[in-house]
Amino acid sequence: MNKIRKGDTVRVVAGNDKGKEGQVLRVLREENRVIVKGVQMITRHLRPSAKHREGGIVQQEGTIHLSNVLLVCPECDRPTRVGFQRAETGEKLRRCKQCGKTFD
Repeated sequence: MNKIRKGDTVRVVAGNDKGKEGQVLRVLREENRVIVKGVQMITRHLRPSAKHREGGIVQQEGTIHLSNVLLVCPECDRPTRVGFQRAETGEKLRRCKQCGKTFD
Protein backbone atom coordinates (compact mmCIF):
# COMPACT_ATOMS: atom_id res chain seq x y z
CA MET A 1 0.00 0.00 0.00
CA ASN A 2 1.32 3.41 -0.90
CA LYS A 3 1.16 6.43 1.38
CA ILE A 4 1.24 9.03 -1.41
CA ARG A 5 -0.60 8.55 -4.68
CA LYS A 6 -1.16 10.40 -7.93
CA GLY A 7 -3.69 13.22 -7.45
CA ASP A 8 -2.96 13.78 -3.73
CA THR A 9 -2.23 17.28 -2.44
CA VAL A 10 1.13 17.46 -0.68
CA ARG A 11 3.23 20.10 1.08
CA VAL A 12 7.00 20.29 0.70
CA VAL A 13 8.65 20.19 4.16
CA ALA A 14 12.34 20.37 3.17
CA GLY A 15 14.48 21.89 0.44
CA ASN A 16 14.39 25.09 -1.60
CA ASP A 17 10.62 24.86 -2.17
CA LYS A 18 9.78 24.34 1.52
CA GLY A 19 6.20 25.38 2.31
CA LYS A 20 4.85 25.05 -1.24
CA GLU A 21 1.79 22.91 -1.90
CA GLY A 22 0.81 21.13 -5.07
CA GLN A 23 -0.86 18.13 -6.61
CA VAL A 24 1.11 14.95 -7.26
CA LEU A 25 1.42 14.43 -11.02
CA ARG A 26 3.45 11.23 -10.92
CA VAL A 27 4.91 8.81 -8.38
CA LEU A 28 8.21 7.08 -9.19
CA ARG A 29 8.10 4.06 -6.84
CA GLU A 30 11.49 2.57 -7.76
CA GLU A 31 13.31 5.82 -7.00
CA ASN A 32 11.11 6.89 -4.02
CA ARG A 33 10.40 10.21 -5.71
CA VAL A 34 7.34 12.25 -6.74
CA ILE A 35 6.67 14.99 -9.29
CA VAL A 36 4.54 17.80 -7.82
CA LYS A 37 2.80 20.42 -9.96
CA GLY A 38 4.58 23.81 -9.79
CA VAL A 39 7.33 22.63 -7.42
CA GLN A 40 11.06 22.01 -8.06
CA MET A 41 10.96 23.70 -11.48
CA ILE A 42 13.94 22.88 -13.69
CA THR A 43 15.06 24.31 -17.04
CA ARG A 44 15.52 22.00 -20.03
CA HIS A 45 17.16 23.00 -23.28
CA LEU A 46 15.42 21.25 -26.16
CA ARG A 47 16.95 20.65 -29.56
CA PRO A 48 14.58 21.15 -32.52
CA SER A 49 12.97 17.84 -33.55
CA ALA A 50 9.78 16.51 -35.10
CA LYS A 51 8.04 16.72 -31.73
CA HIS A 52 9.41 20.19 -30.82
CA ARG A 53 9.71 22.21 -34.02
CA GLU A 54 11.22 25.30 -32.45
CA GLY A 55 13.27 23.76 -29.69
CA GLY A 56 14.30 26.27 -27.03
CA ILE A 57 14.24 26.50 -23.27
CA VAL A 58 11.40 24.84 -21.33
CA GLN A 59 10.49 24.96 -17.64
CA GLN A 60 9.20 21.69 -16.16
CA GLU A 61 8.74 20.03 -12.79
CA GLY A 62 11.61 18.01 -11.36
CA THR A 63 11.40 15.16 -8.87
CA ILE A 64 11.33 15.43 -5.08
CA HIS A 65 12.18 12.65 -2.65
CA LEU A 66 9.17 11.16 -0.85
CA SER A 67 10.66 11.99 2.55
CA ASN A 68 10.50 15.71 1.71
CA VAL A 69 6.72 15.86 1.23
CA LEU A 70 3.76 15.35 3.57
CA LEU A 71 0.21 14.58 2.52
CA VAL A 72 -2.30 17.37 3.25
CA CYS A 73 -5.40 15.96 4.95
CA PRO A 74 -8.60 16.94 3.09
CA GLU A 75 -10.53 17.02 6.39
CA CYS A 76 -8.30 19.06 8.73
CA ASP A 77 -6.32 20.78 5.91
CA ARG A 78 -2.96 20.22 7.63
CA PRO A 79 0.11 18.30 6.48
CA THR A 80 0.12 14.95 8.21
CA ARG A 81 1.79 11.60 8.38
CA VAL A 82 -0.24 8.73 6.96
CA GLY A 83 -1.37 5.70 8.90
CA PHE A 84 -3.35 2.67 7.80
CA GLN A 85 -6.58 1.19 9.06
CA ARG A 86 -8.51 -1.92 8.07
CA ALA A 87 -12.13 -1.43 6.98
CA GLU A 88 -14.91 -3.89 7.79
CA THR A 89 -14.61 -5.21 4.24
CA GLY A 90 -10.95 -6.06 4.88
CA GLU A 91 -9.43 -3.39 2.62
CA LYS A 92 -6.62 -1.18 3.85
CA LEU A 93 -7.47 2.53 4.09
CA ARG A 94 -5.13 5.48 4.53
CA ARG A 95 -5.90 7.69 7.54
CA CYS A 96 -4.74 11.03 8.93
CA LYS A 97 -2.57 10.79 12.03
CA GLN A 98 -3.79 14.26 13.13
CA CYS A 99 -7.58 13.94 13.03
CA GLY A 100 -8.03 10.19 12.47
CA LYS A 101 -10.28 10.49 9.38
CA THR A 102 -9.77 8.11 6.44
CA PHE A 103 -8.88 9.37 2.96
CA ASP A 104 -10.10 6.59 0.69
